[in-house]
Amino acid sequence: MLRALFIGILIAVTARVSSPQNTTIWSAYETPGDLIRVILGFAVCLWIALQLFKLPENADAHRTWIYLGLAAVPFALICAIAIW
Repeated sequence: MLRALFIGILIAVTARVSSPQNTTIWSAYETPGDLIRVILGFAVCLWIALQLFKLPENADAHRTWIYLGLAAVPFALICAIAIW
């Protein structure tokens, strides 16, 4: 649960940060930097989304995500609120 929440917040932050500096997504081709940012952001979001469906393999990995999630989810949520 905490792992999925953390990954979801991470996808949202990555998508927000990789959005073009111009007003719309359709104007990203005007500036090479924006186009590269959008393409890399899409690739990173896709890779992170694929990690969402790759489950931990043993009980120790689940336990690690519980402990890590208790610290990482609030921090990721604070970062997401600050970026938005």
